[in-house]
Amino acid sequence: MKVAVVGATGMVGQVMLKVLAERNFEITELSPVASERSVGNKINFKDKEYEIIGLEEAVAQKPDIALFSAGGETSLEWAPKFAEAGTTVIDNSSAWRMHPDKKLVVPEINASELTKEDKIIANPNCSTIQMVMALAPLHEKYGITRVVVSTYQSITGTGVKAVQQLENEYKGEQGEMAYPYPIHRNAIPQCDVFEENGYTKEEMKLTNETKKILKDDTVEVTATAIRIPVVGGHSESVNVTFKNDFDINEVRKLLKEFPGVTVQDNTDVNTYPMPIYAEGKDDVFVGRLRRDLSQPNSLNMWIVADNLRKGAATNAVQIAEYLVENDLV
Repeated sequence: MKVAVVGATGMVGQVMLKVLAERNFEITELSPVASERSVGNKINFKDKEYEIIGLEEAVAQKPDIALFSAGGETSLEWAPKFAEAGTTVIDNSSAWRMHPDKKLVVPEINASELTKEDKIIANPNCSTIQMVMALAPLHEKYGITRVVVSTYQSITGTGVKAVQQLENEYKGEQGEMAYPYPIHRNAIPQCDVFEENGYTKEEMKLTNETKKILKDDTVEVTATAIRIPVVGGHSESVNVTFKNDFDINEVRKLLKEFPGVTVQDNTDVNTYPMPIYAEGKDDVFVGRLRRDLSQPNSLNMWIVADNLRKGAATNAVQIAEYLVENDLV
């Protein structure tokens, strides 16, 4: 099993390598791939040193699987080249997510749709992944009509530059800015760039990707995405309206039984999900489950996950695991 990690020096790429090691993904040849300025540098993987190579060399090696986390432009140009060489690409950028011929996969929900013909597979947006993990079992049971979501997103979703900005501000030092405003002791109601409709790209990802993953265009989603000075993971306040009424204890049971979801919901002892506990873990944590008293058939919940793991790297590795287990590569 020859595996390439494209974007191996980035935040998500580094976590991909870590997750591959932790989950003992069977690799006979590893190719860490990065931009030209990193070529020739060394990285460690499972106590062994590997030299970083460029994209052309990586394509020539014809890996079985390529995990991409190198940005949309790189993916649009290079994912088809890998696919033509027979490689199955699992791409973490937004480049292919809404392409009509490409699958958008959260393994616990829709991995069964994958076939050997799927040579470019899209990894969903981090905020979308954790939300649909909680929505999927509830949609199947009650039928979702509308979702209102506000996200409180970790700076790690922006990258190393944002982490450095927060550290500089915390120390009172000047430095390069990832955001147009200070992030320390602040909340910025902008994740990604604004579109003509007044929503950001991040907010529209939540809307469009949710419909595609749940395979239901009738599910209406409206989102507000906020960046906060947190490094552990993304949090989401989610209000869901169903076609059919629900029992709150049954909701808890459905979520507890869904693979990859952990329910933390005991207000008697102040138990609820928080990024400080989600960091470094692969599950999606759900709590603050309560009926919306202002609307019929409506539920409020709080969803937290490590955006670099289940929101990105772990989900991609789980897709790779599914492909190997089902002889699809």
